[in-house]
Amino acid sequence: MRPPRLAVIVSGFPRRSETFALAELAALDDRGMLAAVFSTKPGEDGPAQPAVRSLRHRVRQLLGPPAEQAADARRRLDATRISGVHAYFAHTPAVVASDLARALGVPFGFSVHARDARKVDRTELHDRARRAACVVACNADVAAEFDGSGARVDLVPHGVDVRRFTGERRSPTGVLNMLAVGRLVEKKGFHVLLDALSMLRVPWRLRIIGEGPEGDRLEAQARALGVADNVTFCGAATHDALPYEYARADVVVIPSVCDRAGDRDGLPNVVLEAMASGVAVVAADMGAIGSAVRHGVTGLLVPTADAPALAAALTEVASSPDARQRLGAAGRHVALREFDDRCCTRRLASVLGDAYA
Repeated sequence: MRPPRLAVIVSGFPRRSETFALAELAALDDRGMLAAVFSTKPGEDGPAQPAVRSLRHRVRQLLGPPAEQAADARRRLDATRISGVHAYFAHTPAVVASDLARALGVPFGFSVHARDARKVDRTELHDRARRAACVVACNADVAAEFDGSGARVDLVPHGVDVRRFTGERRSPTGVLNMLAVGRLVEKKGFHVLLDALSMLRVPWRLRIIGEGPEGDRLEAQARALGVADNVTFCGAATHDALPYEYARADVVVIPSVCDRAGDRDGLPNVVLEAMASGVAVVAADMGAIGSAVRHGVTGLLVPTADAPALAAALTEVASSPDARQRLGAAGRHVALREFDDRCCTRRLASVLGDAYA
């Protein structure tokens, strides 16, 4: 059977944090399923992930509000054969996908990730899900947003490139080298991490990779706490540089919180990248992080927004290089077994193939 041919609607393209979309689009393209890609808004400035190079020329930005974007996409498709329209994210891209699919007389569906589900009124979200040919959730936390809807939701985790993040490690030193990766926004909890670091009584250094609106405030907080000399704000980085950063770290810290607007992480990319890299993880028990970071097995979990608990966990891993090695090795094993992106994208292609056949 010929595979279904899909028009895919993404949000801003490219975005450094959305590595999952790059991997999945590339996998669909390899299987002959990707007919066209449209974005509902511009992407980020600055360095892009390496995988963008092979997809950038395929993505066409749409203009106007959702209804006009759907009409624009239909014109651009012209005579292209389309079996269905799939959206990345449950909010605007799913609206455009629904309108475009209706105009083309084909089914639509969407993948849902975290904040996007909470941007849509619950009644509207559930109605959209019931009308969709498929809804794909990347973790159980976001899948729970559809409880009571009656819609079928397929759980397909995002994977990690275990060939890029290889588990090669540097020898430990007498200083606890910590790494934190993520956008500098409230939900990442870096303000909690800085509070925790001010409580540490072991030698340590921290590198924070990312950029965002909280950058100036976080740097000011580090100075006020007297820890600025040990904290390096590195700015944005891509997968060209990140494997080296993981290799030099003794522990990756993921101090996620629920922000004042109710936004929270699902399962951040950094969790899987750290595990694939064989690095011990200390993380807040938030969203779906606990689905990968198993306390005492692949890392340590602490209550969210609890700086003393985070400081105690970091002190614990600082005291035992052997324990850090054991946690990192177990994390690498779980990443290979459960989150290899080749397996995850194969599962996604199967779900979409059945839905749009």
